[in-house]
Amino acid sequence: MPDQTPDATAVLAELRPSPPRRVVGVTILALLGSALVYLALAFPPDALGWTVFLLGFGAVALWLAVRMWQSTAQGLVLTREVLRDQAGRELARVDQIRAVNRGVFAFKPAGGFTLSLTQGGPRGWAPGLWWRLGRSVGVGGVTHRHEARYMAEVLDALIKARG
Repeated sequence: MPDQTPDATAVLAELRPSPPRRVVGVTILALLGSALVYLALAFPPDALGWTVFLLGFGAVALWLAVRMWQSTAQGLVLTREVLRDQAGRELARVDQIRAVNRGVFAFKPAGGFTLSLTQGGPRGWAPGLWWRLGRSVGVGGVTHRHEARYMAEVLDALIKARG
């Protein structure tokens, strides 16, 4: 008789960035950063503080565009034990998830969901893909909505099966 125990490393759900959303998000950030830097250099304000402000925020927007492009090159994977990115970075252990929040008024990324954990983990952020702050993990952003909804439903089922 074959072994009927479920494989803990089997992938239950995957969440990949949507290529059009990824391009639009990065493009908007890059255009914002470029416009701020151009504005500061082509039409410098009289006050030096405003020039520094425009250059600083322009540089931050350009840096965020690069970070978003890098972080959205990979997706997320859910197994029976862990939610992790494809590089292996652990976002949350399934046994530490208390609830999946995906309601209209939930504080969550666009088209995604938020996990409430029993224990906090180290802060982390992959722009456009996920963030972790304290006992909350937000998943979504430039991802496919239907894949995020499916992953949230699978997580709900795992939590209910745990009892």
